[in-house]
Amino acid sequence: LRCSCRLWGGLVQPGGSLRLSCVAYGLTLVYYDVGWFRQAPGKEREGVSFISTSDGTTHYADSVKGRFTVSRDNAKNTVCLQMNSLKPEDTAVYYCATDRGGYSGSYYLKYGMNYWGKGTLVTVSS
Repeated sequence: LRCSCRLWGGLVQPGGSLRLSCVAYGLTLVYYDVGWFRQAPGKEREGVSFISTSDGTTHYADSVKGRFTVSRDNAKNTVCLQMNSLKPEDTAVYYCATDRGGYSGSYYLKYGMNYWGKGTLVTVSS
């Protein structure tokens, strides 16, 4: 579950990997559901992945399933999103968000979450 993640996105080659961390903003993330969202230029926001606070249940959008993994490192108060096999269509501003509502991952990824972090741009070159 331990991961080495980065706050900032950047440029990555197609097929490459990148790991993003969710900034806590003083929150103890173990107490929060955490979701990752992205918005590509000119496109609607898409829910990407989710990990629950209760039992660590995860949920992924079909577009990233099998390529992205979300995990917790509670010792580091970190939730990270590992993105593998990146494609140009993964290019987007990525956001993490948190909530304490206790709803399902599919619910949050569809409707959003309450507390939004600062987005970071991930660009996958074509």
